[in-house]
Amino acid sequence: MLAGELGERSRDILRHLVDAYLSSGEPVGSRTLSQRLPHSLSPASIRNVMADLETLGLLYSPHTSAGRVPTERGLRLFVDGLLEIGELSATERAAIEARISPPTRGLEDVLTQATMMLSGLSRCAGLVVAPKQETALKHVEFVGVAPGRALVVMVTEDGQVENRLINTPPGLPMSALTEASNYLNARLRGRTMDDARSEILAELEGERAELDQLTAKIVAEGLATLAVPNHPEHTEAEKVLIVRGTSHLLDTVEAQTDLARVRMLFEDIERKNELIHLLELAKQGDGVKIFIGSENRLFSLSGSSIVAAPYANAQGKVIGVIGVLGPTRINYARIIPMVDHTAKVVSRLFA
Repeated sequence: MLAGELGERSRDILRHLVDAYLSSGEPVGSRTLSQRLPHSLSPASIRNVMADLETLGLLYSPHTSAGRVPTERGLRLFVDGLLEIGELSATERAAIEARISPPTRGLEDVLTQATMMLSGLSRCAGLVVAPKQETALKHVEFVGVAPGRALVVMVTEDGQVENRLINTPPGLPMSALTEASNYLNARLRGRTMDDARSEILAELEGERAELDQLTAKIVAEGLATLAVPNHPEHTEAEKVLIVRGTSHLLDTVEAQTDLARVRMLFEDIERKNELIHLLELAKQGDGVKIFIGSENRLFSLSGSSIVAAPYANAQGKVIGVIGVLGPTRINYARIIPMVDHTAKVVSRLFA
């Protein structure tokens, strides 16, 4: 259902009811709405409209009181068609920019700082998905393990070791593997694979490398193999998930049922790959994306919302997502522009 399919009176009552609910977290009754509405309506007329909205699946009554709260469907309709998103003040914009320092210590440090800032301002958990940064290489070696097979051993400067198997041409002498190892070490040591790969391939294609044809083929095969993440779920394996400020999720706990919900939410956060996959959906298209409650399988039980926006690198390519995670009754009008501006600031920092 679209907001435009509701009558004007129904839209006004739904908008003011959701606004009141997001502020208080309590069911909203007809008397409260009669005081908030700009035009005069009797509590009886308001109750009739609320009953119609409940029939449409946009409101429900959590217990025997006369008050109503929005369903997830009602929240979605409100966010998509009725929400009046505020503008950040110049002071708020300046504060966000001042609290995200220039990236002198790397992308991950800046994003951690931005996530902590968002968490503090929103009183929710801040989160970000960032590309995993490559570590400079210390040593590469080709080791023959069987006829037609060789192992590529890659050691990074921080001590990580990766092994990959490659096919080798029939009758390849061991000296070719040694020569390929020496060639790559001379060009890769102290650099990341991304930094050096295109340069080495250009040298091989331009026949400037002092290598025979078989050895050059081994070098190209090794580069191609090392460029592919050695992980069955490589899309998620290449990503870093940063979560800060989860303690804020306890701020709204007022009853045992709330505590149970937050416990489930903490379990959802622990399911890193699923959370990364959800956030990756925010890369599609421009601007802020909002995920509400059971619209996604991950939060079907904990009843939580994510407001997230993509950020880009210097080439304008979207490389990650930053946002906040909280209960479905977060202050969308304030948090949406806050997340949007933070994502733009992060993009500018790396442009």
